[in-house]
Amino acid sequence: MEFQPRFLPVPEQSFFLFGPRGTGKSTWLKHQFPEALFVDLLQPDVYREMSARPERLGALVLGSPQRKTVVVDEVQRVPELLNVVHDLIEQPVRRQFVLTGSSARKLRRGGVDLLAGRALYYTLHPFMAAELPGFALNTALARGLLPLVIAAPEAEEVLRAYATLYLQEEVQFEGWVRNVGNFARFLEMVSFSHAAVLNISNVARECQIERKTVAGYLEVLEDLLLSFRLPIFTKRAQRQTSIHPKFYLFDAGVYRSLRPRGPLDRAAEIDGCAFEGLVAQHLRAWIAYARRDCTLYFWRTRSGVEVDFIVYGEGGFWALEVKNTARVRSQDLHALKSFISDYPECEPMLLYRGTEHLRLNGIWCIPGEEFLRSLHPMRGLTDWLR
Repeated sequence: MEFQPRFLPVPEQSFFLFGPRGTGKSTWLKHQFPEALFVDLLQPDVYREMSARPERLGALVLGSPQRKTVVVDEVQRVPELLNVVHDLIEQPVRRQFVLTGSSARKLRRGGVDLLAGRALYYTLHPFMAAELPGFALNTALARGLLPLVIAAPEAEEVLRAYATLYLQEEVQFEGWVRNVGNFARFLEMVSFSHAAVLNISNVARECQIERKTVAGYLEVLEDLLLSFRLPIFTKRAQRQTSIHPKFYLFDAGVYRSLRPRGPLDRAAEIDGCAFEGLVAQHLRAWIAYARRDCTLYFWRTRSGVEVDFIVYGEGGFWALEVKNTARVRSQDLHALKSFISDYPECEPMLLYRGTEHLRLNGIWCIPGEEFLRSLHPMRGLTDWLR
């Protein structure tokens, strides 16, 4: 697969670059900084050397004065290197440090030098549809948009191995989980919560694991950047809202690979969750790449009326409902109408699997594939419609 340009902006100062494995961090960095000094902590010999003597990094940097950019790949494996980076940044010689990570667990647990604002924070997500000339919604729903998977000749085999990769190389390596079998069972069961309100007690009951253990597993999953939770939108709430967040795996293909399927599972239900998750991952990437002052929420009343996504902030105010249907029915607009009655300032939109642009009761009804193709960090969510 040829290199595909990404929407991720290129900072001029030092920065952290987080993102799950397979999102293309190393490929992007080697393309953007071909002359950089690369320190890859996934290489066993490099990892052993840097773990034993973190000061070795300083010697390498000082020994390569012509290299103005230094990339430390998977820095979370040796957090002590951040102390060395901090000292080097303080020196009068101007250098740019790029510190990548596919796990934030060690860095979030305290006791680690996070460079006190001397480095920006960026995230790399799976591909956005607009980054891919050959984007096709059905393929994305089946395989997701991880560069690692898209570039593989046997995409489905790579997806099946993806969770195992994390179990072996991250969870077991770091000793974050005592019982890997329980964690593997949890991964399978939590996939049923994708694109749904998260009930930890229900997941624990299905896994036959203590609730406290499941809560810890969810933290591990989020620290590995494999999942995220959406908070409930409560600004100026005019009615009682739900208190539980909504749960998503970070990529539609990873969700499909973890989700068990059997005779009692309806294909439309699985596709619907994948479609909603695909929209969620695009909205997160759009906010992150634009450095937009917006937050992604969802809205749900105590009576169960729900709008899938609320994007709110200085950058705008949008409400989006996602329907895995080829035709828009009047009942599909019910939740958006309820939200509009409470928040007439928002721009409402329904995304569906049809092909026509519709304007019903002041609500844009837009083909989901076209919306994803048109989503660009340099534009607002609905700018392309005008």
